[in-house]
Amino acid sequence: MKQLKLSNQLCFPVYALSRLVTSHYQPFLGELDLTYPQYLVMLLLWEHRTMTVKALGQALMLDSGTLTPLLKRLEAKKLIKRTRSTEDERVVNIQLTTAGTALKEQAAGIPQQMQQSLGLSQEEVRGLKNLIEPILHRHDKED
Repeated sequence: MKQLKLSNQLCFPVYALSRLVTSHYQPFLGELDLTYPQYLVMLLLWEHRTMTVKALGQALMLDSGTLTPLLKRLEAKKLIKRTRSTEDERVVNIQLTTAGTALKEQAAGIPQQMQQSLGLSQEEVRGLKNLIEPILHRHDKED
């Protein structure tokens, strides 16, 4: 049963690459006192400044059970502020604090450092993203 050999599976190289990439982030994020999921939240907030918990969860493909404790830890670090919407109290808005905004400058070099750490050219980075993103978007539309 050739189809059940690990070397013939798509899942394993994708899984192994994900672990490799995440492990390369750790030293850079450690300097910022952020975990990888916290960094992803901060990237979105640096881009949008304020987002709802629901929008963050959708963008990161995380459920609220995973996202809420992560946001509580970022709030404890005084990087974000959580506030209930005045129009609909079920909606929780997440916004950057001054400290959260300032952290953006410290993180600015991470993408370049990651590219170098992994030994990738700009073309390889672009090629990987061009291959992966359509698959993720196709899956996102099915959900």
